[in-house]
Amino acid sequence: MITKPNKNAARKKRQAHVRRKIQGTAERPRLNVFRSSKHIYAQLIDDVKGVTVASASSLDKELNLENGGNVEAAQKVGELIAKRAVENGHEAVVFDRGGYLYHGRIEALAEAAREAGLQF
Repeated sequence: MITKPNKNAARKKRQAHVRRKIQGTAERPRLNVFRSSKHIYAQLIDDVKGVTVASASSLDKELNLENGGNVEAAQKVGELIAKRAVENGHEAVVFDRGGYLYHGRIEALAEAAREAGLQF
């Protein structure tokens, strides 16, 4: 019997490969992205201290989204995380796509964050 490969396990393997190369610092935190089928989440992480500097998701009340699993929601989350990062004094970040392809919702979030003032 042949079993189907687990998509999430393959993503975790890709993510571990990427995480060996990038690390967030106090000056340039890591912008981590996680997407599920219903929502998208982003957080700025200082890996040296092991703390989350800022976070945003499609579940945030101030976004007031009907559907959190589409490109429009990802764009709004990207704008919100950029706004919160700039408020905390972080304009330069390292982008961590979390093992996902840079396409669709991940790309939309990244482009919206760039337009809102983040540099990566």
